Amino acid sequence: MARWLALILLCGTALAADKYTGPRPPKPDLPYIIHADNLVPTESLEARQENRKGEFIYVIAGASSTARTPLASPAFLMATDQIQADKLQLFALESKNGQREVLYRKKNKLIARPIRLNVTKVDENLYKIDVDEILPNGEYSLSPQDSNQVFCFQVY
Repeated sequence: MARWLALILLCGTALAADKYTGPRPPKPDLPYIIHADNLVPTESLEARQENRKGEFIYVIAGASSTARTPLASPAFLMATDQIQADKLQLFALESKNGQREVLYRKKNKLIARPIRLNVTKVDENLYKIDVDEILPNGEYSLSPQDSNQVFCFQVY
């Protein structure tokens, strides 16, 4: 019985020691790129949906994002208030004519496929979002499902 009590106390102490102590995002509902102990805010914008000959294209103003990272598999930290971190999707964007676009649907066929993400709760209302794939250089957007809100960044 004493062994079980010691084991339970040891496990309880280990769990209590795992409290998150890293940097915290200054604003809720905005993903921040983790660069060591620095947090870089993603570019928060609204995408515009356009219909072109049976295609659904989402267009974002500007040729490239102001939020940049050299990391091919970036991680993000997000304090949540209204947006659910596990409902975010990551899409690759294409720069065309001074704007960023993603072809979402072509003649009722889904074209844009979200890139895999791993979302982990690190503290109350604080989530770490890891990209599960290696991203080539380019423009990307995190977006809540069923929303035109986008959080853009560039991998260089």
